[in-house]
Amino acid sequence: MKTILIRKVMGETLRELRMCAGMTLREVSMASMVSLGYLSEIERGHKEASSEVLFAIASALDVSLSDLMITISGKLAAIEAERMPRVAVAA
Repeated sequence: MKTILIRKVMGETLRELRMCAGMTLREVSMASMVSLGYLSEIERGHKEASSEVLFAIASALDVSLSDLMITISGKLAAIEAERMPRVAVAA
């Protein structure tokens, strides 16, 4: 079974939020004070961001950190549900 990488889901989610906000990587980079290269690496799921960096990026995207984490948690739950076999529970 392939490992679920939280950094991949995090990066995809941040990219989706950025695009929905109509912002470029450069705009988010400037607003969050996160380097353009590092932000790109985070979005591609190649780097893991600290909580401080995630807060800065979420703020730049006008999203609360808690809402970001809830969204990511929902996506992870959906991936897990897709991969886990259903087991019938006897009553």
